[in-house]
Amino acid sequence: MESNTPIRRKITLSDIAAGCGVSRATVSLVLRGSPLVNRKTRARVEEELRRQGYVYNRMAANLRRRTSSGIALVLNELANPFFAEFAAGVDEVVGEAGFVTLLGCTNESPAREQAVLGSLIEHGPAGIILSPAEHSDASQVLAAVGAQTPLLLFNRELGGSLPEFAHWDRLTLDNQHGTRLATEHLIARGHRRIAFFGGHRDSSSCRQRHAGYAEAMQAAGLPIEPHWQVECAPTRLAAAAQTPALFAAAPAPTAAVCYNDAVALGLVLGLNQRGLHPGRDFALTGFDDIAEAQLSAPPLTTLAAAPRARGRQAAELLLQRLREPQAEPRHTIVPVQLVIRESSCAPSDRS
Repeated sequence: MESNTPIRRKITLSDIAAGCGVSRATVSLVLRGSPLVNRKTRARVEEELRRQGYVYNRMAANLRRRTSSGIALVLNELANPFFAEFAAGVDEVVGEAGFVTLLGCTNESPAREQAVLGSLIEHGPAGIILSPAEHSDASQVLAAVGAQTPLLLFNRELGGSLPEFAHWDRLTLDNQHGTRLATEHLIARGHRRIAFFGGHRDSSSCRQRHAGYAEAMQAAGLPIEPHWQVECAPTRLAAAAQTPALFAAAPAPTAAVCYNDAVALGLVLGLNQRGLHPGRDFALTGFDDIAEAQLSAPPLTTLAAAPRARGRQAAELLLQRLREPQAEPRHTIVPVQLVIRESSCAPSDRS
C-alpha cells in the first residue's frame, strides 16, 4: 500500500542562510563554533537552525568531523617538483594511518586559497596541512577553517597576528642558515660578486633565505649591489626571463644564490641563452635538492631539504596533533644540508 505522506526535502545550509539573511559561509562558521561570528548573528542563525529542524543534521556533521577519513593538503604550487615529492610523502603517512588525502592548490593566490579551504572544510577533514600562498593572512585562513580544525603550516609564515586559541603547528626549513652556507661556499670558491636570485620578498621563506645570503656577504666584508638582488616568481620560466637583469649594470655578478632549484634551473636556461656556460662561466646554487638537481647540466649545488621526508614529517606532526589536541603549539625547524656539485665553480677568466 502506497503512503500519501509527503517526503520532506533535506534542509541545506543554503536554506538556513536564506532564512536568516546571512551567507552560507556564515552558517558554516556557526556550525563549526567559530569565534569570528558575532553574538547577535550567531543567535539568529541558531534560531533559524531550530526553526527549520536542522539540529539532527548538525549533529551528524559533527559526528562526521570526529570520524573523518580525510586529511586536507593545500599547496601554493603544484608545478614545482618539490611539492610533488612533498605531497607524495604526506600521502604515504596519511594512507598508512587509514586516511585519504584531499588535495588542493592555490597557485599563490590568497583568494584562491580561501576558496579551496572553504570547499575542503565542507568535507569535514580531520586536519589540514597548508603551505600558504604569498600574502596569506592569518585571520582570513582562520575565517575559512575555524578554530576547531587542526592545521599545520609548512615553511611559510602567515601575515597578521594569530589568535591564541588557534593551536596551529608549524614545520619550517632552516632557510636562513641554508643560504648562508651556500653563500659562504661560493665565497670560499673565490667569488666576490654574488647575487641573490629569484623569489618574492613578500614571502617569508624568501626573506629568510635572503637574510642568510646577506649575513654571509656582510661577514665577509663584501658589498651587495642593488642589481644583484633580482625578484621573480619561483619558477623556471620566470627565472629564465629575468636572467638579463643580473647583467643590466656593471659590475656583473660571477655567481648567484638562487631561491630554489626551479629558479636555479631557469637561470641555467637563461645563462645558456646568453652564451654563458653554467658551472664554468658562472656559478650558482639552488635550494631543495629535487630529483632533477643531480641530473641537470651541470649537476646543481643545492641545499638538500628531502621533500618526501618533509611530507612524511608534516603528516606525522598533524597526526600527533589529532592524538594530543590540547598540547601546546609546536614549531619544528628542519636543518638543511649543502650538497656540492659542479654548478658552483670557481670564478673563470671570462667571468
